[in-house]
Amino acid sequence: MVQDDLGKKNDTMRDGEALKQQFGEQILQVTQGLDCETVIVAREAIVEVCHFLKSARGFEQLMDLCGVDMSEHPAHRDDEPRFFVVYHLLSVSQNKRIRLKVGADERDLVDSVTEVWPTANWFEREAFDMFGIIFNHHPDLRRLLTDYGFEGHPLRKDFPLTGRVEMFFDDAQWRCVYRPNKLENRVLIEKAWPGVDRG
Repeated sequence: MVQDDLGKKNDTMRDGEALKQQFGEQILQVTQGLDCETVIVAREAIVEVCHFLKSARGFEQLMDLCGVDMSEHPAHRDDEPRFFVVYHLLSVSQNKRIRLKVGADERDLVDSVTEVWPTANWFEREAFDMFGIIFNHHPDLRRLLTDYGFEGHPLRKDFPLTGRVEMFFDDAQWRCVYRPNKLENRVLIEKAWPGVDRG
């Protein structure tokens, strides 16, 4: 009877509370968003947290994993990590979602969660290619969307909008040719951030 009551209590406990109870100080922040709970996790604990959420809390699917460059966000401080790796998890059986965030700077290693969800493989490769976030223990960490000789990471805020080089096929040489980009960077409208007064 006591075990049944304890099991029911754990089932009704919010996922953020369960993570705090299980991992303590490795859970840095829990907030309730409009769509689901958002949990900021210490970088070193992400794999264990994901294993726990999958096995004990029923989050069977990794729906998305992406990078976010916070360097130009108005609320970003210099002492905070530049990037977030954001994990969106889904429990089909319980019809609920949770969002995990892990902070990382340019040379920080974020452990790969491919051992928990094999679908993370391509998501992590995309975040590596677009942002330069390095995933430790990834089985095949190489560029996914850009060319082999591409330099830089296109979704970083400091990457020029027009790129650094242009590529075209040269019929005379019968190969792709790269040359410095001569396009001017035109900014037609100022950046707008959600929640900022635009009037």
